[in-house]
Amino acid sequence: MGENKNVYNTIDEYISQFPSDVQDKLQQLRNVIKEIAPDAEEKISYQMPAFTLKGNLVYFAAYKKHIGFYPTSSGITAFKDELSQFKLSKGTVQFPIDEPLPYKLISRMVKFRVEENIRKAEEKVKKKKSK
Repeated sequence: MGENKNVYNTIDEYISQFPSDVQDKLQQLRNVIKEIAPDAEEKISYQMPAFTLKGNLVYFAAYKKHIGFYPTSSGITAFKDELSQFKLSKGTVQFPIDEPLPYKLISRMVKFRVEENIRKAEEKVKKKKSK
């Protein structure tokens, strides 16, 4: 790692490094995630804000021209049609930093990921009990 690389311990530290307009978007994104997944734990992972709930839930990060939202590959696949106007990769969507974030869509994606993680955790418990 480079010597000038920032190391963040909290999401607040991460958000505070950006200009106020970007901070507002990141804080609103954080609030949407917390509203949909109030039991999710906040942390910094890969030097990005992350939320976990029975496993990794979602990550986000700000860049020069976009805000990256990382709902895992299943989150991208499930909403692929609605995300078609944005730049996508396997587990990431890039929202242009100079446009409003699609909070309703993000809310649905987070809800999808919460339900998926809970279902997977329940399936693991069932498998252990059946052995």
